[in-house]
Amino acid sequence: MPVLVNGILIALILVGLLILGASRMIRLVALQGALLSLMPLLITPHGLTWRVAALSLGSMILKGIVFPRLLFRAVKHAQVRRELQPYVGYSSSMVIGMATLAASFWLGGQLPLPGEAVSDLVLPAALFTILSGLFLVVARRKALTQVLGFLVLENGIFTFGVAVVGGIPFLIELGVLMDVFVAVFVMGIALQQINQAFEHIDADQMNSLKG
Repeated sequence: MPVLVNGILIALILVGLLILGASRMIRLVALQGALLSLMPLLITPHGLTWRVAALSLGSMILKGIVFPRLLFRAVKHAQVRRELQPYVGYSSSMVIGMATLAASFWLGGQLPLPGEAVSDLVLPAALFTILSGLFLVVARRKALTQVLGFLVLENGIFTFGVAVVGGIPFLIELGVLMDVFVAVFVMGIALQQINQAFEHIDADQMNSLKG
């Protein structure tokens, strides 16, 4: 099991780096979510239970299927084009991502944990994913890309919560997933409304609304 957990965490980090350097990220974010949905099945200390299976299945359905479909639908209706001029270029984003990864490994070795983690890669992977999501929110112009950054951020929190503090009640875990589901659903509607009102979804253009 530790080998499989480490494999998923390494894949999570690699996908995170690809996301930072990609202009079309929906499928990559969906892949990241699908990888994370396997974590509860691999780290459960009491064997496979209905709680673990429900959490894993719910994560797979929402992160790997429902969220991408909602966002692809929003892209289609809002006629979103790939982001060509983000605040921070894609090559620079990859460099920043590598620096963030190194900082995450250093910080992960300094922070004390409440219990024994299932892998030494858990905390660095979670921190890197959280910081990558925050970076995408502030470094991209289009509202859609910022929504994807929010999803990456939630994936990092999910990684930390499942692998480090696995004792979180099931209802709280399910509540987090439902909150994200509602957020993505609302943002999909908002993207369409913004596009209809302003003929673009470039968040930078919102500055023109200032009096």
